[in-house]
Amino acid sequence: MSFTDAFFALRDEVRNWGRWGDDDRLGTLNLITDGAVAHAASLVRTGRRVSCALDLKHSGGVQIGQMHGRINPLHAMVKIHSPDLGDPDGRGLVAHFSDDIVTMPLQAATHWDGLSHVSYDNTLYNGVPVESIKPMGGATVLGIEHIRHLTGRGVLLDVCAAKGQSRLASDHEVTAEDLDEAAEHAGVSMRPGDIVLVRTGRMQLFREAGAMAYLAGPDGEGTSPGPGLDAVRWFWRHDVAAVAGDTYMLEFFGGLGGDDLLGVHCLHVVDMGMTQGQNWDLEALAEACAEAGRYEFLLQANPEPFVGGCGSPVNPVAVL
Repeated sequence: MSFTDAFFALRDEVRNWGRWGDDDRLGTLNLITDGAVAHAASLVRTGRRVSCALDLKHSGGVQIGQMHGRINPLHAMVKIHSPDLGDPDGRGLVAHFSDDIVTMPLQAATHWDGLSHVSYDNTLYNGVPVESIKPMGGATVLGIEHIRHLTGRGVLLDVCAAKGQSRLASDHEVTAEDLDEAAEHAGVSMRPGDIVLVRTGRMQLFREAGAMAYLAGPDGEGTSPGPGLDAVRWFWRHDVAAVAGDTYMLEFFGGLGGDDLLGVHCLHVVDMGMTQGQNWDLEALAEACAEAGRYEFLLQANPEPFVGGCGSPVNPVAVL
């Protein structure tokens, strides 16, 4: 299990280190300019809003515990109807408060991966050493808090619909040709700074059969569809600012033991400096786009600014 010559050749082609300066902390999000956001705002026609987030919940959440520390959110109440300022007559006629607390990994459900989430060769994006991530304090250089806003033109590339399928097969590796086909199906021309959402239909398995089927496939085959190395070049060539998908890994996963395992993660995050998202529910958005006859929209997907965080939960909202 190792990276191949094809991986390293592609790395040399798409690496963005120094493109926005040696101290850059945003990577391809620099491509979302004021002009790009103004154009995205002009796409709003009806004001219809569609959330792409999974519910944050412990029972029935997307995590199954196969990765150490990846648990579903633990939610507890710390006070219920509490009269913090006193309730002298016990009649409840003064202000009462209920508060709760959550313990969860930042990648528990629908989320963004920050630029500190992935490393290889002991290095993060822009040559930042992996030692910059501390046990206490987290990512001291490339924390998710540097992303103060992630709003722009969203483009849904509905790969399965473009192929006339409801869901891609588990062993389908999304290629540049597939993305071109999906863009043609959507009737969109790509623009620098686009936020691309890749739909495979995999989220249907989570809805129908739960987290295990979603992660491992309907027959437990351990594979999942998604963009492969060829798609990385497509994202780089089109100056995509961020990419998210409706699978657990985002990228094509052919099972343990293969070469270039999680190579798309490394090329996106480490070399391109591209924030990527997983576990986005694109089913309602696909339906809304098909009904509207357009697949571009204003997308508001701002991460929570967890200082030192390697990722962040997000409730992405597409506005048509």
